[in-house]
Amino acid sequence: MATKTLDALGLKCPQPILKVAIMAPQLSAGDILEVVADCESFPNDIKAWAEKTGKTLLFCTDEGGGKHKAQIQF
Repeated sequence: MATKTLDALGLKCPQPILKVAIMAPQLSAGDILEVVADCESFPNDIKAWAEKTGKTLLFCTDEGGGKHKAQIQF
């Protein structure tokens, strides 16, 4: 089980979710992907993506300054 990090700062919708989708095939069951993004729609987008793909959204928090951090378990 590994934890990978994806920096999506500066990217606007839908780019952060597209980056997550591109990275997804590289992850194995049980791996965790941590994403940092500053797109205002990111919390809703990552929740919808996790539900659609059957992945577990562990959390999505507001880090302040418009930044959000999310962890998805594969």
